[in-house]
Amino acid sequence: MESLTEVQRQLYDWLVDYIKQNQHSPSIRQMMRAMDLKSPAPIQSRLEHLRNKGYIDWTEGRARTIRILQSQGVPILGAIAAGSLVEPFTDTQEQLDFSSAALRPGDFALRVTGDSMIEALIDKGDIVIMRPVQDPKTIKDGTIVAARVEGEGTTLKHYYRKGSKVTLKPANSNYSPMEYPAPQVQVQGVLVAVWRGYSA
Repeated sequence: MESLTEVQRQLYDWLVDYIKQNQHSPSIRQMMRAMDLKSPAPIQSRLEHLRNKGYIDWTEGRARTIRILQSQGVPILGAIAAGSLVEPFTDTQEQLDFSSAALRPGDFALRVTGDSMIEALIDKGDIVIMRPVQDPKTIKDGTIVAARVEGEGTTLKHYYRKGSKVTLKPANSNYSPMEYPAPQVQVQGVLVAVWRGYSA
């Protein structure tokens, strides 16, 4: 889905909160007040952009019919090993609701299997929120990443790069670091949050 400008995101986030709290959409005047605008034209322009980008829709000719189309959840793309490696994730299976979190389009979630990251307070069954990276060279040593190792699978580990070698280091002294040629390692995301649910 196409990304939003700052002012479009501001209006969209406000709309999501308003509709969630009031169970109906606001008026143009209410949106103008919320965005501190004197004219309806900027609001109408932002609404059109949100509609064209697939975030909202409304019924033509009827007031207060704005609907939120973009899910506030993060797609859970599968499991990520915090032990040995597992098959790479492919299809979205679930949605994790993080409507109050500062997420970006493209962020995704993985459910952790294994215990190799327990010293980083990430355990089996936790959900890790990952953010794609454009250039792996910008990743700081020690960053926790979801890394796909060619021919082996995907794992969650601390990432270190030195020259042409990448080391994937666990956060559990029972596991040994894994070293690979850099071209063999594809970083699919960096960690931005961990979510843990508890049953009563």
